[in-house]
Amino acid sequence: MTNYNSWYHPYDIDDKYNKRVAYFSMEFAIHQALKTYSGGLGFLAGSHMRSAFDLKQNMIGIGMLWKFGYYDQVRNEDQTMRVLFQKKFYTYLEDSGIMVRVNVNNHPVMVKAMVLKPEVFGTVPMYFLTTDVPENDHLARTITQRLYDTEPTTRIAQSIVLGIGGAKVVNALGGADIYHMNEGHALPLAFELYHRFGDLKEVKKRMVFTTHTPEKAGNEEHDIHLLRDMGFFNGIQFDTARHITGMHGQMFNHTLAALRLSRVANGVSQLHGEVARDMWYDNDGVCEIKAITNAQNVPFWMDDTMRRALDHDDDNELMWRKAQMKGQLFQVVADQTGKLFKTDVLTIVWARRFAAYKRADLITRDLERFLKLLEREEMPVQIIWAGKPYPFDYGAVQTFNKLVELSYKRNNFAVLTGYELELSRLLKQGSDIWLNTPRRPREASGTSGMTAAMNGSINLSVQDGWLPEFARHGQNSFVLPIVDVNQPNHVQDEQDYENLMRILEHEVLPTYYHDRDRWVRIVKQSMRDVVPQFSSDRMAHEYYEQMYNYKG
Repeated sequence: MTNYNSWYHPYDIDDKYNKRVAYFSMEFAIHQALKTYSGGLGFLAGSHMRSAFDLKQNMIGIGMLWKFGYYDQVRNEDQTMRVLFQKKFYTYLEDSGIMVRVNVNNHPVMVKAMVLKPEVFGTVPMYFLTTDVPENDHLARTITQRLYDTEPTTRIAQSIVLGIGGAKVVNALGGADIYHMNEGHALPLAFELYHRFGDLKEVKKRMVFTTHTPEKAGNEEHDIHLLRDMGFFNGIQFDTARHITGMHGQMFNHTLAALRLSRVANGVSQLHGEVARDMWYDNDGVCEIKAITNAQNVPFWMDDTMRRALDHDDDNELMWRKAQMKGQLFQVVADQTGKLFKTDVLTIVWARRFAAYKRADLITRDLERFLKLLEREEMPVQIIWAGKPYPFDYGAVQTFNKLVELSYKRNNFAVLTGYELELSRLLKQGSDIWLNTPRRPREASGTSGMTAAMNGSINLSVQDGWLPEFARHGQNSFVLPIVDVNQPNHVQDEQDYENLMRILEHEVLPTYYHDRDRWVRIVKQSMRDVVPQFSSDRMAHEYYEQMYNYKG
């Protein structure tokens, strides 16, 4: 067996990317068969690991091996959503031979690193951490059971395993030049580095940080005394932990601490970079916050036949392939719901994580008008929803179930379960319109529209996240006018709804049915504009240029 106690890559490192980088993320969406993600954060991290491999970068990934995954989204007898926690086992993960010890709540916990070889899914080497080993007691073994556990102390324990355990695994592999935290979940790694070097400058020299959350409420906070008691600060003197993080009150803000302990940070779109700087620059001691727009891995996501047709400017092949891909999606619709969709009907898809600010049900705001849209005989539509709410966000689950109930017995309206990588791919390939309706500016990036555009689906979207860098109304997308974010939410919702329906009824539908040449031009322009600008090769390159080689 290969000795994995060394920094191993199956290729010669490209000199541009020779700095050793360990990338820490609580979730990675690598492949349908590996259930270690919940949504966009994981999709982004997975594409990064693929592009790092494609570009021959000197990087490894550090993640968590979730025994029950996030959850399996299934149905109750009445078709409403049911949450299933089912244990997983992956035969293609190998024991790396590395086991490290962390302390959680004054108890020793053993952490085993399982390795995902680059050859399996085409990623850089990845190490997935588990506490589900015979050396641990029952409680310790449960730490790595569920992604985003509801129990606060378990969530803290998961951060300790990822941050401190992950840093020790990296050390066993020979160490890294740069430790990249994708979101603040791995923050205890900073305290492991401080324990090792005893100097804040040495920590900051090695740590960079990506923030994904534009809302203060979404940035994790815990009672600082609970964190101390749990072992979050890795045995560092409490006064020292307070001093180096600047946290002198009762509540400890993970994002703010990360911004004070890193050499440089970034937001995940140009707009989000501005929002993040507005949010955090008033605080003492924060590092520079750059903006590197999220992106997705083109070879993984883009249909080869569509890409060839675009390269050869073959409109007939392009539209033939689009119809074929719609048919493949509609087989899933038929299987799950008993409805037969038609490939020559405009198909609108809303699919992403169900969260209140994403407004999954905005298009149903005026129910009578929505039902009239569904009942059109001239210029008909088909609408599909999919997405996983956080399993204990009962408001989001209720929204999902409301849509399920509304769709029952309607022949052109479907709600699908099981929104993971493969269903995501089918929805992007089989949709004509990719609908995106977040409340601006709360979507930090939102990358699903990128992979939709790669597959000939036109974005119909609020101008949030990555869209302002891409969208040109009527040329490569359809975009809603920007509404005043200082207005009450219900006013913003009403204005966005009216704009959405006006564009849909008076621009999208007439173009699709009565001006096919223009429709095809928009599809092709969208595909051309999204690559290479929103390819994760560009993103992975920029992380080296702007973050890992940062000279500020």
